Amino acid sequence: MFHHVSRLLLLLSLYTALPATAQDMPDMWNKSAVANATHPGLQWFRGAKFGLFIHWGLYSKLGGRWNDSSYYGSGEWIMYRAQAPAATYAKVAETFNPVGFDANEWAETAREAGIKYMVITAKHHEGFSMYDSKVTDFDIVDASPYKKDPMKALSAACKAKGIQFGFYYSQFLDWHEPNGGGNNWDFKGEKDYQQYYRSKSIPQLKELLTNYGPLGIIWFDMPGGLSSAQTKTMIDSLRLLQPNCLFSSRVGHDLGDYRDFGDSEVPPVPIAGAWESIYTHNDSWGYIQHDLNFKSPTEIIRLLANVASKGGNLMLNVGPDGNGKWPAYSIAYLKATGKWLQTYGESIYGTTWGLIPAQPWGVTTSKPGKLFLHVWQMPANRQLRVPGITAKVKSVKIMGSNTALSWKQLPEETIVQLPVTLPDTRNTVLVMEYSGQQSDLSQLRTQTVSSEYPTAEIPAVWAVFNGNAKTKLFTYSHYFGDWKHDNCITGMTTPDDAVVFPLDIQDAGDYKVILDYACEPGNASQQGLVTVGGQQLPFLTLTTGTYNSHLPMPFIQHSVGIIHIDKAGKQNLTVKPVSGNKNELCWLRKVILQPVK
Repeated sequence: MFHHVSRLLLLLSLYTALPATAQDMPDMWNKSAVANATHPGLQWFRGAKFGLFIHWGLYSKLGGRWNDSSYYGSGEWIMYRAQAPAATYAKVAETFNPVGFDANEWAETAREAGIKYMVITAKHHEGFSMYDSKVTDFDIVDASPYKKDPMKALSAACKAKGIQFGFYYSQFLDWHEPNGGGNNWDFKGEKDYQQYYRSKSIPQLKELLTNYGPLGIIWFDMPGGLSSAQTKTMIDSLRLLQPNCLFSSRVGHDLGDYRDFGDSEVPPVPIAGAWESIYTHNDSWGYIQHDLNFKSPTEIIRLLANVASKGGNLMLNVGPDGNGKWPAYSIAYLKATGKWLQTYGESIYGTTWGLIPAQPWGVTTSKPGKLFLHVWQMPANRQLRVPGITAKVKSVKIMGSNTALSWKQLPEETIVQLPVTLPDTRNTVLVMEYSGQQSDLSQLRTQTVSSEYPTAEIPAVWAVFNGNAKTKLFTYSHYFGDWKHDNCITGMTTPDDAVVFPLDIQDAGDYKVILDYACEPGNASQQGLVTVGGQQLPFLTLTTGTYNSHLPMPFIQHSVGIIHIDKAGKQNLTVKPVSGNKNELCWLRKVILQPVK
């Protein structure tokens, strides 16, 4: 899908004669800011939690193949990757005939999956319009043998099922148009982006906001070619058509209504306000016939819970094929997710972030007077320890069966006795009801370590930073456009740049300490030191490789030694360089403590 901001700088380097009004993408789309946090549409959006993204276009017919070559990664970028001439690529429309498309079937599958809103590509970067546009003939009605507008049927079907409906629209990139952004292999020389906006982009957006009834969202993508003032003028004119329609923050210049994060990115800590994480079901947003790397129901369920535990929405993408059919795995796994939501939906819909940090057993979400415990790792002794609950606990029950569990509330934690087995090993939700005021401890840095679990993984963001140490988000890819994101600690060049991880070690015993980090060749072979309770573990950093955002980022899990904990309680684990020089010790992603059995 290629949405991440830092990747857009590469595209800008390919554009010719960029006008003075254009800016670098990070200036135009700040994913941590929005301009309209009081928009009336945010009420339904915040409560929805689970959306469906659909990428469907001419690339769906190609299925990741062009001129006898197979492409992996983002299939909707195949025209760009193959540098296919616009005129040649346009001929794909002549045989694009998705007669298998059934709007009611799509909407019903979404309903069974527990989906609350759907966003589908009206026009992606290839420039082909998947609806009946009067602005261009390069659309599904005029250029293909299908001759029908699938969006009319789909918008009606979604509304009949109670699903909010919206459109994705690529407002700047358009590889079919001489003045659209991105195609410099066909259309060289200076581009008139203003002409493109006037003649195609804005008129098409007005069509979408006029001809398909009330819309929940216009999901913009790839801002460019407009100043902040010009962007505001554009969206102000669009808002007149549908004041209740939400605009995504990728409209640019901090003028959206809710926050977007990068493709396949979840923030590491809870985020206030309305925001969304987007993931695709396999490795591509558009259909690729040879991409069978689908996320399992367990992965989807836990991803949904994790995003909700940070306060956001998950919009999961499906890529239908050129005949208008969804992959069989997508149908089956989404329906399995929906079945889980039938039992545990109250712990997702309408919730906000959990009131405690992620635990070895899972994550939490919350509603007033209720804390939902999403348990996907059973402690060996079946005693679930919930830290920081100071409100009066009234009851703890297994959601769905309403089975009451015994519990004991202590000053610093509440211990819940679990049954021998849980109803759902993917994610069983317990409901803890309480009375009184409960503090929000979701960003408490102290992390739980217990020998009742196979490992304890402590992410970099929970460290206390000294000196020049800080966290930095690294973005990299596996296949093209298959983005990954990791927060790592950087800036550790002297002993003063120490990072401290506050731990609550619940069980005495031996623990193996493993550092998960990346280390470029120029920074390797430096001596570092881990200290815990007076015990010292010296180590030498190992080379993992050079960071390249378009390649997999190499990490190593470096076992540096064993510590012994005499007595359960609070401890600090410190990582630092032994001596000072200009080179960084490493880029530390997390610390892993593994009980020695």
